[in-house]
Amino acid sequence: MTQPAPNPYASLPANAFWRSGVAEAGVFGLRDLWQSRWTLPQDARFATFGSCFAQHISRALKARNMGWINGEPAPPGAPPDLSAAYNYGVFSARTANIYTAAQLRLLLQMVTGTLPVDAAEIWADPDGRFRDSLRPAIEPAGFATRAEALASRRAMLRGLRRAVTGADVFVFTLGLTEGWESATGQPYSACPGTIGGIFDPAQHRFVNYRHAAIRAALDDSLVLLRAMNPDIHLLLTVSPVPLTATASGKHVLAATTYSKSVLRAVAGEMTEDEDRVDYFPSYEIITGAPTRAAFYAPNLRSVEPQGVEVVMGHFFAGLSLTAAPRHGDTAAAEAAQDAAVKATLQAEDLACEEAMLESFNAS
Repeated sequence: MTQPAPNPYASLPANAFWRSGVAEAGVFGLRDLWQSRWTLPQDARFATFGSCFAQHISRALKARNMGWINGEPAPPGAPPDLSAAYNYGVFSARTANIYTAAQLRLLLQMVTGTLPVDAAEIWADPDGRFRDSLRPAIEPAGFATRAEALASRRAMLRGLRRAVTGADVFVFTLGLTEGWESATGQPYSACPGTIGGIFDPAQHRFVNYRHAAIRAALDDSLVLLRAMNPDIHLLLTVSPVPLTATASGKHVLAATTYSKSVLRAVAGEMTEDEDRVDYFPSYEIITGAPTRAAFYAPNLRSVEPQGVEVVMGHFFAGLSLTAAPRHGDTAAAEAAQDAAVKATLQAEDLACEEAMLESFNAS
């Protein structure tokens, strides 16, 4: 007869112990870091949004000819470099980077009609141009009129709806806890006066979102996603990219550790509570002890291609795409429609508005 284990630890696999699972394995020997909790259709479709690092998932899906959704493709005939400059093909709609859960909730509220399209501010620049406060860098030179900015936002919201309703998995990369809000509580993607708009200390306030606020925003977002697509799955990741700058008053190293720790805690807790939510450990792969920071560029912020390749290897190894196909010819037809997007995604530069804060570094 088989004797029972003397305690719960005696029957654990090798990857449950630091020595055998991490120290001896090394960064290229790590195994079973992630297994998706879902069995997805063979032709599963993915919508990707969030902070800068989410763009790597977009590229990897396209490179493998998998079902990446492009809900807002570039105009026909647009050159790839011009499309990239205007943020087409970067995410599954032209949202630009969504750095906070509060911003995601606001976008989904406008998509579903819970809030009107003009619920978020349009900024007037000193030069007479206009910028969307949720996407201030989406048009490099700004919009000519407020109406033009709102029309672009409507198009983006339609693309976001198409991405949500067509997706099996909504991938969202959490990037920051720090952000800026209006006096009425509208979240911005960047501090007014950095990329666009005019900073007014009486109207603009710094906020460092706490665990409870982030969890509430993600819970609300999940409800809104399911209202549009009852079968959708939410896959959370945390960006391994450090803060460019912090307005918290803390050292940027401590501020970065705080932000990423809170985001990781929220993602883990939500995964435990919701069957349709999962977490992929891209943050751990890049920042974990086995890498010894080797996957960062000399600026200790940008992630090197080799690191991205390792992350994507674990991502695709952990997917379970064994259920019956669901989408028929739909995915193939849409792939033919946006052939230019693949070239756009192969460009090396990531669109990352938060990185622009470095230009204000007086040292």
